[in-house]
Amino acid sequence: MTRLNALLAPIAVFLAATPAFAEGAKLSNSDNLGMLAIGAALAIGLAALGGAMGQGRAAAAALEGIARNPSASGKVFTPFILGLALIESLVLMAFLVAAGFLGPIGK
Repeated sequence: MTRLNALLAPIAVFLAATPAFAEGAKLSNSDNLGMLAIGAALAIGLAALGGAMGQGRAAAAALEGIARNPSASGKVFTPFILGLALIESLVLMAFLVAAGFLGPIGK
């Protein structure tokens, strides 16, 4: 009998609680805008984090190469600057995407 009570008690509790879930959630536009703001913040935050880490690693590799062979500094400098510009362009693209997410919020 105790096994039957242990089995039926949770079922009775769940069946008694179903009227509490009868009314559906009301969707408002402000919930969607909040998620857009969170998405924009995550997009620019992760892009800035990844860009900073990439630029740090690129600078470390370039400086290590120059330290090993100082005469190659002229050959290393141009690709280094080009790489930094490409990394930064990805961060700027993420900023534009985040700004696009924030467009509907201001209206």
